[in-house]
Amino acid sequence: MRDIRRFRRATLRTIAERAGVSESFLSQVERGRASASVASLRRIAGALGVSVADLFDSSGPPRPQVLRRDDRPSLGFGILGTKQLLTPRPLHHLEVFMGELDVGGSTGAEPYAHGDSEELLIVLTGNVQLELGGDVHDLERGDSIDYRSSTPHRVTNVGDERAEVIWIISPPSY
Repeated sequence: MRDIRRFRRATLRTIAERAGVSESFLSQVERGRASASVASLRRIAGALGVSVADLFDSSGPPRPQVLRRDDRPSLGFGILGTKQLLTPRPLHHLEVFMGELDVGGSTGAEPYAHGDSEELLIVLTGNVQLELGGDVHDLERGDSIDYRSSTPHRVTNVGDERAEVIWIISPPSY
């Protein structure tokens, strides 16, 4: 637990406040001088941004993982589109996808919703239209928009070239 906290560059006070426990209690748990309830462990893990299971992992703090371009999970989706997962597994609090939409391609025939996460759409190339809960947003290279994934949404390539977009979703809802 201490290794994860230090890896996150967080103080005892910061994690204790986020978890709703005292700083001294957290220090005692880290040193093995006190036992924590399951509820306390869940709050501490949440404050650290890890799962409870990560607190019991003796391999130390999470290490950065490289996900090579050729190893990205990829799938066809919607109409004339492909989607690639950019975040290595397991990443518990964040999911990033890159999408490519051919001219006229879209995420599907109708808007869809999934979970209730924060979602950020970033347009890397091309021109897309985002249908979002009855509103329409025209976006071009460099534009971004945030929304809840529970709001029905649909992305369509309205330009005359392939469009590339990135979705950042937290927490993961796919």
